[in-house]
Amino acid sequence: MKKDQLKVAVMGGGSSYTPELIEGFINNHSVLPVRDLYLVDIEAGRSKLETVGSLARRMIEKAGLPINLHTTFDRREAIEGADFVTSQMRIGMLDARSRDEKIPLKYGLIGQETTGAGGFAKALRTIPVILDIAKDMEELAPDAYMINFTNPAGIVTEAVLKYSKIRTMGLCNLPIGTRMQIAKLCDVDVSKVSIEMVGINHLNWSTRIVVDGVDITADVLNKAAGASGLTMKNIPDFGWDAEFLQSVGALPCSYHRYYYMKDRLFEDMNKKFLEKGTTRSDEVKRVEAELFELYKDPKLSIKPPQLEQRGGAYYSEAAVNLIKSIFNDTKDIQTVNVRNNGILPFLPKDVSVEINCVIDSQGAHPIQIDTPVSPQIRGLLQIVKAYEELTVKAAAEGDYLAGLQALTIHPLVGSAKLAKQLLDEIIEANREYLPQFK
Repeated sequence: MKKDQLKVAVMGGGSSYTPELIEGFINNHSVLPVRDLYLVDIEAGRSKLETVGSLARRMIEKAGLPINLHTTFDRREAIEGADFVTSQMRIGMLDARSRDEKIPLKYGLIGQETTGAGGFAKALRTIPVILDIAKDMEELAPDAYMINFTNPAGIVTEAVLKYSKIRTMGLCNLPIGTRMQIAKLCDVDVSKVSIEMVGINHLNWSTRIVVDGVDITADVLNKAAGASGLTMKNIPDFGWDAEFLQSVGALPCSYHRYYYMKDRLFEDMNKKFLEKGTTRSDEVKRVEAELFELYKDPKLSIKPPQLEQRGGAYYSEAAVNLIKSIFNDTKDIQTVNVRNNGILPFLPKDVSVEINCVIDSQGAHPIQIDTPVSPQIRGLLQIVKAYEELTVKAAAEGDYLAGLQALTIHPLVGSAKLAKQLLDEIIEANREYLPQFK
């Protein structure tokens, strides 16, 4: 891919994360010549789109760059002829996230927006919309890449891989965050840290950690035991047990706490909910409201540092790096969500995995895993991936029975009776967003 002028369409352009994306395009304009940038949203998000659009224009004007910014509710206009389409949507907005977190708590289960029953609900709402966007891309921009960082990113990416012909990759800020955490733990510059990651989105393990060509995995596991700071901002910072880390033989990602510390995580979030009636979504609403007040300031023309309080900080940095590498055919290594195609032989070929890939103008090419995948990693991966496969089927086809099995086998539910109660309540609570369930 080599063009003098690029067209990029951002689905969910009114997101509070958009200023970070704008900053990325500004800082990389010399090697990523974006000419037309479309921020797309829905009518319900008009005020946010207008606020973010105004800030984005001020940022571009301050930089003095020839980027034409467009804000629109016409998705097809934005997609037509685009080179890249990014997705950062939240179907149902934060009110839907609040339900996703609070409904499971009623049943004594963890309520989290990307995994378990909460992540399942979000996937049901999101997949039909993402597939509609993919259909528009097939018609209006068949050669474009979809860069998806809408959560649950792995499940959403898998739906596009299975039900569409477009070129797509899923993206998460967790791999970047993990590298930063390891660099801080080892007191080295993040540029010196390379990691072999094995797994799926929000369920990956750092199986080999190298600094300056030296394998320091054992040292990291020793240092990580009980250490603080090895988590994302949206996940409680409970330290790992030393013997447990040795038994895993790899560094679990932040989200593994929901599986390995299920009882402790539930107790923590349920206590907050019982005492205050709040979940993480309420905190995010507060932070987002403060951000948008900042964005409205006509004197503001930079990305405010307060944005890093959001759990999704660095998503946009990862997205711009990926787009830049595709455009410039750099052949560097990044961790992205792609079709498995046998890289993890114990998972189906057509599912999405989150793995290190070489990035060039033709997309992402998975790198063969050096480290044998142990039973303790393989087992959890297989069951959660089966849940994801069933969730994709339920969301894309309106398959109630697939949804019932998805929830039943998920480690954070694990009960047929609870699964049916959850599924019925999730469908009813999200009826306006779930036309696939008649």
